[in-house]
Amino acid sequence: MTRRRWFGAALGLACCCGCVDSPSEPAGVDLVWGERGVADGRLQKPRAIAIDGQDRLYIVDMTARIQVFDADGNFLRAWRTPAWANGKPSGLSIANDGNLLVADTHYFRMLVYTPEGKLLPDRTIGGECGLGPGQFGFVTDAVQDSTGAYYIAEYGEFDRIQKFSPTGKFLFQWGGHSQQPGEFMRPNSLAVDSADHLWVADACNHRIQVFDATGDAARLIKIWGTEGTAVGQMRYPYDLVLDGQGHVYVSEFGNHRVQKFTLDGRSLGCFGGPGRQPGQMYQPWALAADGRGRLHVLDSYNHRVQRIKM
Repeated sequence: MTRRRWFGAALGLACCCGCVDSPSEPAGVDLVWGERGVADGRLQKPRAIAIDGQDRLYIVDMTARIQVFDADGNFLRAWRTPAWANGKPSGLSIANDGNLLVADTHYFRMLVYTPEGKLLPDRTIGGECGLGPGQFGFVTDAVQDSTGAYYIAEYGEFDRIQKFSPTGKFLFQWGGHSQQPGEFMRPNSLAVDSADHLWVADACNHRIQVFDATGDAARLIKIWGTEGTAVGQMRYPYDLVLDGQGHVYVSEFGNHRVQKFTLDGRSLGCFGGPGRQPGQMYQPWALAADGRGRLHVLDSYNHRVQRIKM
């Protein structure tokens, strides 16, 4: 049985340690659910989440299980990736056709599953470690833009992003392992906005980079973020989500919080802080937004999910 705790009172978005600016809007936790374990419905350091058009949550954890839940945390079904001895997946997203894209990190590939858990082998991209086109290091995330093109990020010695056609044909790549603009140190999460610009959580550079890669090369159009614990700074931004209202939410693995920014990087407040109580977090790895304007945060080392009203 999965433990759930419901909350009627809102908690301020700027309630975490070090967050002193007042947010533009209130936010609060209305549901916390999850317990550590390997049984159906339990979680073991959950590390990636995606939400489909029916507000079903897909969560992968350190057991290599992909579990599906409803928006209130009720277990629906689960399956495992084909292999996991080398490591577990670390990225999930919903494809344009409603299927699930899985960053099968330590097997150097992107997998595609139906919502029911059927693997679609002909949609796999990658599977071979290397520096060449279509080869990968450790794959962190994969997303699709409105044209159907895929962007796949990787880290290790590679730290790059590769773009593929809707049929999986390699198109181009960019990046490199450095602190220079346009390059990366663990590009951990990707998101595509309404203009098909690609947002990158450049985790170990403690910053966000945004690219226009709609043509035949990638062009850097935004870069912001510095390392630190103050409002507006970040420590290991592992995931980001765009709300379609001019805001980006970032989960900070190193600061145990979620921070809200304008699209140009101005902080509007943050939520969380280290701890195990509702509203506190311990190394949150990922987050996703549902169709009702709520954030679902993987409070990874607390083995649970916190649902936040944005």
